[in-house]
Amino acid sequence: FKTQNANPKSIQKLLAKFESTKEEMIVSRVVLRSLKQARYTESNDGHFGLAAKYYCHFTSPIRRYPDLQIHRIIKRNLAGKINEKEINHLNKILPEVSKHCSIRERVAEEAEREVESLKKVQFMSSKVGQVFKAVICSVTSWGIFVELENTIEGMVSLASMEDDYYIYDEAHFMVVGEHTKKIYRLGDVVTVKLVRANMELRNLDFIFE
Repeated sequence: FKTQNANPKSIQKLLAKFESTKEEMIVSRVVLRSLKQARYTESNDGHFGLAAKYYCHFTSPIRRYPDLQIHRIIKRNLAGKINEKEINHLNKILPEVSKHCSIRERVAEEAEREVESLKKVQFMSSKVGQVFKAVICSVTSWGIFVELENTIEGMVSLASMEDDYYIYDEAHFMVVGEHTKKIYRLGDVVTVKLVRANMELRNLDFIFE
């Protein structure tokens, strides 16, 4: 799926087509991953997903410094305190402020993912040997990622699939057995067994049952 020439309406139509189907979660995830990562800017570039020409996002200043920054600007503007001198000052500092905020938010998000991964592996460490229903949520040249019903993810290494040699088909999000022609594709419901919970690497290894 490519979004270079896509527009919000075409993406909305695609998502609506798969609404309430077993492929809905997978399609939504692929679309989300194909979009550019959001970042803070000093200019008003609108919002692609909402098809909004003018857009400014802010929540609580407790959450992010960018929210506090825009709160201050809006408050001063409503009070009539934004003059030409302050506009020039904001134009000078905001490009670097926006860049810094974007970088620090990525760091915070990565830390959050690391902690979440650690806690998930801790939770699953007592379940090694158990069998689960899962959905294939990603297919790569080295393994198949699966998501359990509890939303925890892990991987089935292609090297662990000893019934055949599997060939990665990137264009169709699947792997195909060279001799058996057995297919594992994005969105398939599968049965997997947890064989390893690696605390150091914070990952979970499964095999197909």
